[in-house]
Amino acid sequence: MDTPLREPTFLILTALAREPLHGYAIIGEVAALSDGRLTLRPGTLYGALDRLTDAGLVAVDREETVDGRLRRYYRLSPTGETTLAAETERLRRNVEAATARLGARSRAVRPTAPRTAGGLA
Repeated sequence: MDTPLREPTFLILTALAREPLHGYAIIGEVAALSDGRLTLRPGTLYGALDRLTDAGLVAVDREETVDGRLRRYYRLSPTGETTLAAETERLRRNVEAATARLGARSRAVRPTAPRTAGGLA
């Protein structure tokens, strides 16, 4: 994937990096990873999972029936893992560059001590 990942996609792939998860577990993991900033609705999530599956980044791991309902688990595919690693490295380099620039700025713009009016008393 040559273009940067959108944040929801990045967080979905990150949620699946540890282990296969079913849809509602992915929603919970994305909310936790984003400190509650991003809440995926089921329709949005399943549309994203369909696109990620079509792109080969995610695969269906297994299906099971729980309380009479089908629960589908998704896992990160090898291509998804490579894509997530590349995007993580891209973001890391960006953070490193921004941190260096901010550090240089704070060193260059040091506040000076206030001058006091004075003279001989």
